[in-house]
Amino acid sequence: MRHTRFPTDRTPIVTLPTASERREFLATCAALGIGGTLLPGVLWAKVVDGAEITADTIAAAEEIAGVAFDPPKRAMLLAGLKAQAKQLETLHSIVLDNATAPAIIFNPEPPATSPVITFTLPGGANMPKPAAMVRSKITPRAVPARLEDLAFWPVFELSELIRTRKLTSVQLTEMYIGRIKKFDPTLLCVITLLEERATASARAADAEIARGKYRGPLHGIPWGAKDLLAVKGAPTTWGTPPFKTQMIDTDATVVQRLDAAGAVLVAKLTLGELAQGDRWFGGMTRNPWKTDQGSSGSSAGPGSAVASGLVAFAVGSETLGSISSPATRNGVTGLRPTFGRVPRTGAMALSWTMDKLGPMARSVEDCAFVLDAIHGPDRVDMSVHSRPFPWNANLDVKALRVGFMEADFTRDRPTRKFDDDSLAAIRGLGVNLIPVTLPAAEYGAMRMILTAEAAAAFDALTRSGRDSELVQQDANSWPNTFRVARFVPAVDYINANRVRAMAIAAWAKLFETVDCIVAPTNSGQLIATNLTGHPAVILPNGFRDDGTPVSLTFLGALYDEARLLALASAYQRATDFHTRTPAAFK
Repeated sequence: MRHTRFPTDRTPIVTLPTASERREFLATCAALGIGGTLLPGVLWAKVVDGAEITADTIAAAEEIAGVAFDPPKRAMLLAGLKAQAKQLETLHSIVLDNATAPAIIFNPEPPATSPVITFTLPGGANMPKPAAMVRSKITPRAVPARLEDLAFWPVFELSELIRTRKLTSVQLTEMYIGRIKKFDPTLLCVITLLEERATASARAADAEIARGKYRGPLHGIPWGAKDLLAVKGAPTTWGTPPFKTQMIDTDATVVQRLDAAGAVLVAKLTLGELAQGDRWFGGMTRNPWKTDQGSSGSSAGPGSAVASGLVAFAVGSETLGSISSPATRNGVTGLRPTFGRVPRTGAMALSWTMDKLGPMARSVEDCAFVLDAIHGPDRVDMSVHSRPFPWNANLDVKALRVGFMEADFTRDRPTRKFDDDSLAAIRGLGVNLIPVTLPAAEYGAMRMILTAEAAAAFDALTRSGRDSELVQQDANSWPNTFRVARFVPAVDYINANRVRAMAIAAWAKLFETVDCIVAPTNSGQLIATNLTGHPAVILPNGFRDDGTPVSLTFLGALYDEARLLALASAYQRATDFHTRTPAAFK
């Protein structure tokens, strides 16, 4: 086969294979036992003029890929493979200098045999004790006569009632458990109620506090875990029939850390199966603001449960919008931390280079409390780094350089009025907004990084044929997406990560000019910042005529959640959208 050559400007010139060269290639494949009688069209369609991807060429390519699909599955594959071919064409048009390394880091150090829950440096050395958080000052309200009225109070208020022993953890926990039993049949946001575990934890919390041992603002606070987090003694279903009875004999690192903070785990919450959408084996999780509507996903249960007052906070996950979307739909506050901030040990893997765990709660400060408890390396998830989180609720946001995505805010769209009002409110804080532009990159083409990794994560599901057991079976659902991704060439996956590295560099340059950025939630920043690993806070900024919430997104520099949260919190204190509650669940 003829070689690719490079002219002096380093732009690659690809010489297409001749018919005899194609025959030679097929003969070599046959000799190796990996070929077939048909041209493997999926492989050649990207380089042969006029080649069309068909069911026959898919069948031929299956032989080389080492998989076998039946005719209906091949028919479903067609549209996805054609779209994927366009992504590859886009990636091939990008000139990559040899010096551009992929956005994948190899770490030769083996993971620890068990998570390290305290903060450590590589090698096990203890870190200096982190500086204490600076909480906002509040005037405590009296405990209401009807305990259920506490259901929508933020953690920063509930924690003061528990700390001062005006309220017990058992009282709060029993109240939330009662609400779960009452409202979950409507919302379908709970997979497993952990009543026995929760009651024992609440009693232990009350006993410790009575003895004068107060662990911090999460001590005695009930919470819910998205059911991709392992909890010992309970099923970890990942929301899908093939894993409905799966038992994992350990607790995820974030569960261990929240246990150590004294928080009370009351329930495992729904997720769209295998972290897609809001449909799971028990049905569709509902939006408490409009119960004929799904709560979006994939952190569907955390969004619905927090919004309806069934837990004080929850931990969800995001790979590409799975905190952002349900936070928007359910009108709660969501924090997607920096990639590498929170260990994912014990969480279902979907994309090793994009998965992130983060809190969903009723206020920005609540999210800060949770991040403070769960961040830092455990030496099992080797992507996590030691970085400080100096949360200061009283930070002067006027000193921050705050950008806003000008082109997105000026574009006509249904939420423009809400966003314009939000910009006015931010300026009212004394902040000078600086117009910025989304760094240009082929973000859509880079989505194949996620799908290729997801297909690898669930390779056994595809090969066994058990993907047919999933609830969602349309062309955009995981079974077909996994099949399509099997035809991504390894070379192109690596080169997509090299293009990703270029995007990361462009965003780093942008954050040299600003400290935080405000952006519409549903804009190009969503896929971009999930690929680059930047943190985001999503919070409600208005309500449509039908009573459903809309949201605004604040973006921060890598590992700079402290300033990001301070800005978002200042905006939230200047508005009241986060204090509103769905009438049907009061």
